[in-house]
Amino acid sequence: MIWTLVLVPGIAGFLAFLLRSDRPRRILLLAAALAHAVLTAVVCLEGPQGLPGDWLRLDELGVLFLPLTSALFLAAAWYGVDYLAHEVHGPQRDPEEGALFSNEPEAIFIGCLLFFLTTMTLVILSQHFGLLWVSVEATTLVSAPLIYFHRHHRSLEATWKYLLVCSVGIALALLGTFLLALAASRPGCEHVPLLVQRLMDDAGGLRAEWLKVAFVFFLIGYGTKMGLAPLHTWLPDAHSEAPSVVSALLSGALLNCAFLGILRVQQVCVAAGEGAFGRDLLVLFGLLSMGLAAVFILRQPDFKRLLAYSSVEHMGIMALGVGLGGVSAFGAFLHALNHSLTKGMLFLIAGNILVLYRTKAVADVRGVWRVLPVSGALWMLGFLALTGSPPFGPFLSEFTILKGALEQGRGAVAVAYLFFLALAFVGMASAILPMAQGAPREFSEKPSGERLGSIVPPALLGAFVLMLGVYVPEQLQTAIQTAARAVGGP
Repeated sequence: MIWTLVLVPGIAGFLAFLLRSDRPRRILLLAAALAHAVLTAVVCLEGPQGLPGDWLRLDELGVLFLPLTSALFLAAAWYGVDYLAHEVHGPQRDPEEGALFSNEPEAIFIGCLLFFLTTMTLVILSQHFGLLWVSVEATTLVSAPLIYFHRHHRSLEATWKYLLVCSVGIALALLGTFLLALAASRPGCEHVPLLVQRLMDDAGGLRAEWLKVAFVFFLIGYGTKMGLAPLHTWLPDAHSEAPSVVSALLSGALLNCAFLGILRVQQVCVAAGEGAFGRDLLVLFGLLSMGLAAVFILRQPDFKRLLAYSSVEHMGIMALGVGLGGVSAFGAFLHALNHSLTKGMLFLIAGNILVLYRTKAVADVRGVWRVLPVSGALWMLGFLALTGSPPFGPFLSEFTILKGALEQGRGAVAVAYLFFLALAFVGMASAILPMAQGAPREFSEKPSGERLGSIVPPALLGAFVLMLGVYVPEQLQTAIQTAARAVGGP
C-alpha cells in the first residue's frame, strides 16, 4: 500500500506530459490529488507500516506530516485547476509533429506538480538517510520548473538562485550522511546500515564526536532547504516569483520535508544520548531565524515576499520548539500543522489579489475587502492566524512553546521569542491592514465575481486553522505527542 502513495502521483505526472489537451490534464491533477488523499487516509488508519528492509516506512513523524502534505496538495490542486482554467491565457501551442511529449508550459506545470507530490511523499516515507538525501534533492529538481512557470526574467533569476543555494545545502547534507556512516562504523564490527531505526537501536555504539559533526552538516544542509537564517536567501525570491499555488506548496509542504531531514538525525542523537547538543543548536538557529525574518518583515513592500519572510520566521519557531524540548516540542509539531494550513490559505488568497490588481506592491493594493469581499475577509483572518491571535491554531501552538520555555526557566529565550513575535506582528499589520481597507483604485475592467474554485480551498484551510485553535481532536493529539516523544519531547 505504501508504494501506491509514491506511484499514483508519479504515474499521473508522466501521463500529464503525454496528454495533448488541457482539460484532461487538469482532471488528472485533481483526480491524482484526491486519490493520494484517500490512500493516505487508509494507510494512516492502518497505523505505522513499512516495506521489507524498512527503507520506506510510515513512522511516528510520517503519520503527522503525510496527511498534512496530502491535504494541502489537494487544496492547492483544486485551486490550481481553477487558476489554470481562468487566469492562464494559453501558451503558444505548436508541438513538433510526431513528438512523444508535449512541450506546453501547462503540461510541464501539471506534470512537475504531480512529481513534486511524489518526491515529497518519498521524503516523508524514507527511512534510509541515503534515500532521504536523494528524495530531498529530487524535490528541488522537480519544483524548479514550477518556479519558472511565468517565464519572466525575475522568475528565471529566482529559479537559478533556488537551484544553486539549495544544491550547496544538499551537498553539505550529503557530507553529513557520509559522516553519519563514519559515526556508525566500528573496526572489526558488522556494517550498520543508515536506517533510522537500526541507528537508534545501535545508538550506544555510535561514535559521539562524529555524530555531532554529522548533525551540524545535516542542520546546515537541510536547514538551507528549510529556510533557516542565515541560509534562507533563496526562499523570498522563489516564493514571491512562483505562481501562488506553488508558493503555497513550497511554504506549507516543502519546508516541512526539509525539517523532517533534521528531525531524523535528531532522533538518532537523542537515542545516542546527544540530544542536548542538537537541541541547543536548534534553539540558536530558531531565534536567529525569527529575529532576521522580523527585521525584513518590517516595512516589506512586496506582499508575497512578506509571506515568504514570515515562513522563515515560522520555521524558526518550529526549530525553537523542538530545541527547547518537553512540552515545547509538542507545540512545535502542532505549529507545523497550523503554519502549513495558514500559509497555504494566505498564498492562495494572495493569488486572488495578484490576479485582480496585477501587482505585488503593498502600496498599490487597497480596498481588497470591498472589491473581493470573501478573499478580503480570508486575508484578514489569515493575518490574525499567522500572527498568533486567538482563537486560531497558531496562538495555541505558539503559547505552548512559550509555556515550555518558561517551565524550563529559560526566561531570556522566552523574552527574545516574544519580542520577535511582536516585531513580526507590527510588520504584518502595517502591510496587510492597509491592503484590506481603504478605497480601491479604478480598474480598467470591472472586477468579476469571486469563483468558488478560487475561494473554497483557502476557506477550508482557514476553517481547519480555526478548529485547531478551539479543539484539537484526540487522535491528532496522540499523533503529535508520539512525534514529539520521538525527538525528545514529553
